[in-house]
Amino acid sequence: MQAFFIILGAFIVLVLGLFIFSLFLSPAIKVERSLVITAAPGDIFPLLNVVRNWELWSPWKEQDPAVKITYGEKESGVGAGYSWESRNRNVGKGHMTITESKPDQQVVTHIDFMGMGATKGYFRLDPVNGGTLVTWGMVCDMGQHPIRKVMGLMMDKWVGKDFEKGLANIKRLLKG
Repeated sequence: MQAFFIILGAFIVLVLGLFIFSLFLSPAIKVERSLVITAAPGDIFPLLNVVRNWELWSPWKEQDPAVKITYGEKESGVGAGYSWESRNRNVGKGHMTITESKPDQQVVTHIDFMGMGATKGYFRLDPVNGGTLVTWGMVCDMGQHPIRKVMGLMMDKWVGKDFEKGLANIKRLLKG
């Protein structure tokens, strides 16, 4: 019986410690990756601004080729978007809409992960010597829930790898 109380006490201390630790964490999360692609911004932009083109380079499409994708009426620019649904828990389900589009410069998205929260995504295209610096990023608010805030510490590792893979796929598509 004494072992039970020791384990229970350790569990309570762990939960309390996690809660206190989370008080010092920012709810704001930012994940960003960049890659130089030897292509002009005008060659890269359509891969980002035309939502059907995302299937060509999306790291999540690779994780689940059977993902069910439903496109909206608009195919590109502000208002274009799609919904997805996958049995793969790493892909999940959600909806993405382009909220801002500046030709050959930037695409901004709103992504709703259906029950898991929403985030703002973005792509920046900056001309550099020998090509374009493509930056893929996201910012989100994890709220004040202690577990979500602690999970936010892992977002850079989890999502960053996917961003790197997606950027590499775009580079491969353009042979840049």
